[in-house]
Amino acid sequence: MPQPRAVARAAGPAPAPTAASCARVLRFASLGDSLTEGVGDRVDGSWRGWAALLAQGLGAGGGHAEFRNFAVSGALSRDVHETQTPAALAYSPDLASVIVGVNDTLRHGFDIHDLAVRLDEVCAALSGSGTRLLTACLPDPGAMLALPAPLARPLARRQRAVNAVVHVLSERYGAVHLHLADASWVEDRSLWSADRLHPGERGHRAIARRFHELLTARGLALGVAPGSEPEQPAPSRTAKAVWLATAGTGWVARRCTDLLPQLLALAGAEVRHWAGGTSSRLDHLAENALRSALASLSPAPPLARMGE
Repeated sequence: MPQPRAVARAAGPAPAPTAASCARVLRFASLGDSLTEGVGDRVDGSWRGWAALLAQGLGAGGGHAEFRNFAVSGALSRDVHETQTPAALAYSPDLASVIVGVNDTLRHGFDIHDLAVRLDEVCAALSGSGTRLLTACLPDPGAMLALPAPLARPLARRQRAVNAVVHVLSERYGAVHLHLADASWVEDRSLWSADRLHPGERGHRAIARRFHELLTARGLALGVAPGSEPEQPAPSRTAKAVWLATAGTGWVARRCTDLLPQLLALAGAEVRHWAGGTSSRLDHLAENALRSALASLSPAPPLARMGE
């Protein structure tokens, strides 16, 4: 289990690796869900992904960093907290990416307070052990899937709340933070795979290159940035259709079993409030839940508002 927050937080943000620490091979660990596992970037029958691409450009003189990917498709913040973080701490990484939360927004029991507490403890444990953190805010799945407004808005509120928590924790622990919720990123369809939720090879390369740029500016990436152009042939339309009809349909079915009944109820509330001109009430409820979650992290948490 991660260290208690009160103990790890006292250490503050992890310092940059010293010259002595850089003399050995830099260790990089990645934690999270399918995005970090590499779904959408298949090489030789397995997922590679942005984290593996980034690891290739971290070492000096063209050498790779030592890299372990603890991310698992479908992982929730609870999985990162309870399973991946202890494994990563045992690995003693110099850098660790923590990117999770989208799957939490797609669950019936979504609770921004619980997610905030878990991510705080994960960041505190890793930062307190001397690890520099990498984080990212993410686009909401409703926008990616182009869902109708009544269905998309509840998911958007959830993802904005997750992103607000990530922003606060990134600042608190001195993380290297990447914005992946920008419209330019979401709207560039060449970056995304057939399922519209995971990057394709080009997208994974774009994430790796943007992280590499940020790390280079901090003296933490000493190698060459990954190339931007895909090396694998793009899947054909037939291959995309087959994927959507098999694996893609299975993914949606698994999520809908848990989320769909609640999402339909949330959509009904959206329509009723829209018809009554009281849609702002739903935003206020989400804002209050976010404030409560942030207030639980420390006596005087940094201020943040939804969507910042």
